[in-house]
Amino acid sequence: MCGDRTTTASPTMDPGFVDHVLNKSPEVVRVYLPPDANTLLSVADHALHSRDYVNVIVAGKQPCFDWLSMDQAKAHCARGAGIWDWAGTENGGEPDVVLACAGDVPTQEVLAAAQLLRRHLPQLAVRVVNVVDMTRLLPREEHPHGMSDFEYDGLFTTDKPVIFAYHGYPWLIHRLAYRRTGHANLHVRGYKESGTTTTPFDMVVRNDLDRYRLVMDVIDRVPGLAVRAAAVRQEMADARTRHHAWIREHGTDLPEVADWAWNA
Repeated sequence: MCGDRTTTASPTMDPGFVDHVLNKSPEVVRVYLPPDANTLLSVADHALHSRDYVNVIVAGKQPCFDWLSMDQAKAHCARGAGIWDWAGTENGGEPDVVLACAGDVPTQEVLAAAQLLRRHLPQLAVRVVNVVDMTRLLPREEHPHGMSDFEYDGLFTTDKPVIFAYHGYPWLIHRLAYRRTGHANLHVRGYKESGTTTTPFDMVVRNDLDRYRLVMDVIDRVPGLAVRAAAVRQEMADARTRHHAWIREHGTDLPEVADWAWNA
């Protein structure tokens, strides 16, 4: 706790900690999940210059990529949630599916899933949305940082599947967004009390938050893909099976995971 205003939490803490904080007065609490080092610097600077707030910043300990430049990070944090055009395949049109994420590890898995979809289903229009300020998901009437329905519907759509990867318990996202028009289309992957001392990627596989599971979710939920992309889904399921065998034999992640990097 710094100056009675800011606390930094590791994702290995109680995954329900954010749920607990967001039960408090909306006039006081703020919760940030920066996806990389530059967004972490931006939200930390904002929090340490604020007064009379409880600012919670959730950050991991594992090495991660820097997805945004410092200027891009500042702009993204000011928005609180936004579309990462460079990661999606909308090309100015309407998306077929939205891949959303909050947290550093979920962001990496969503970007890896987006890359797999780009490779295997290039005709699919994918929108990638990152949420750094969790209170943006609330209605404006419920929190000063909340989005209006107009903003939320524009970002997440009203009728397209939304696959949301979140570092904590998945029902928090449902709780924050239950009044939104497209809530019935929202499918959240998050922590489900499955884990042990293992690799970071094995942890996400154990909780069905991995890139292969996210691709399978897209195929399961986008109308018409179940038949057209059956072979792709099978390949993703096989990758998860291969992961389970590999980690038990080698104790490390698959080379395709360990050596992965964003490459559009």
